[in-house]
Amino acid sequence: MPLPSEYMKLVKAVIGVVAIVNPLGAIPVFLSLAESKSRNERSRIARVAAIAVGVILILSAWIGEFILAFFGITISALRIGGGLLIVLMSIDMLHSRMSGARHTDEEAAEAQGKEDIAVVPLAIPLMAGPGAISLVIVNAHQAGTWEGRLLFTLGIAVVSIIVWAVLHLADPLGRALGVTGLNIATRIMGLLLAAIGVQFIVMGLLKLFPGLA
Repeated sequence: MPLPSEYMKLVKAVIGVVAIVNPLGAIPVFLSLAESKSRNERSRIARVAAIAVGVILILSAWIGEFILAFFGITISALRIGGGLLIVLMSIDMLHSRMSGARHTDEEAAEAQGKEDIAVVPLAIPLMAGPGAISLVIVNAHQAGTWEGRLLFTLGIAVVSIIVWAVLHLADPLGRALGVTGLNIATRIMGLLLAAIGVQFIVMGLLKLFPGLA
């Protein structure tokens, strides 16, 4: 049986994933790209995008380390690289602007002409982008045991449900929170991500250079 402390680690990991996926921050993009879609079509897009986010992150949790090992990349190196990326993304979130790591202007323009926006660009790279994938791989590694990794997988499934709920309620949430409310939520998540990114960098450096401790 997992100890209460392990459950707390799981909760912290899931909160971190929710913060970097940032479904609230995806609301303006979703509403813009799905403006001409019917209510049923928007519901379908929300459902497919949520499933895609879950599949991408669960696959990252289970096979991410094997891919890194194939290329000779250590978890410590990923911690440093992923931490830098997360910090850069968090800075953009603190300024309430879209990070280029999530969604560029060129991608936004291309998405306007797409019939189906659920997987690209909504799921990837907007929500399950490089930062989220890096975070999930590191958290899966920290889970250690198969049991811990299974629990983390359930946590990712919860994140997927949250994504679906937020996108499904994008219209009322967008009206209720407004631009200011969405920006405040994004800044709070950005602050949390900044701390996670710095922690990743520190842990990676200490592992690669034990003499720094």
